[in-house]
Amino acid sequence: MANFKERYLAGEIDFEEIDEYSYRWGMSEDERTLAQYLGLNAEEEDAWVSVGEDALRELLDTQKGMF
Repeated sequence: MANFKERYLAGEIDFEEIDEYSYRWGMSEDERTLAQYLGLNAEEEDAWVSVGEDALRELLDTQKGMF
C-alpha cells in the first residue's frame, strides 16, 4: 500500500488526508514513527512539526511531477 506522500504526490488524494493517515497510525500498532508511516523525510517532518501543515504542503507541492 502506498503511503500518504506517494499518494499525495501522485494526485490520488488531497493534502487534508494527512489527518486520516495520522489517525490510522495512532490507532494502529505500527512500530514506525508517524513520519515514516507517512513517507516523510527529515526535512519534511521538521517543516511540519516546526512550522506547520502549510510548510509541509509547500515542500510536497514542489515535488509534484518529479516522481
